[in-house]
Amino acid sequence: MATTLNALAVRFAHCEEAEALWRLAQLDDAPELAGEVLVATIDGDIVAARSLEDGRVVADPFVLTSDAVEMLRRSAAALTGRRRRRWRPALRPRLA
Repeated sequence: MATTLNALAVRFAHCEEAEALWRLAQLDDAPELAGEVLVATIDGDIVAARSLEDGRVVADPFVLTSDAVEMLRRSAAALTGRRRRRWRPALRPRLA
């Protein structure tokens, strides 16, 4: 029995991918995502996306995307936490 491994990756969306993100939202019957967007790809194809602005997710209903959506959630949480930590130390010298 042969097993196929698919490469799952998470990254920021590129400007040139606006149409692909629009199509993904249409497939998911959801409004387009706003702001900075993370995308999950399987073998290079965008299968899910998450807005860092409001946390909304769109995913391809014809692809098993539960792992991709979970990776988007974890990546967004890590990025949000990292941004907060960077901001607070910068304020301390000014407030002192």
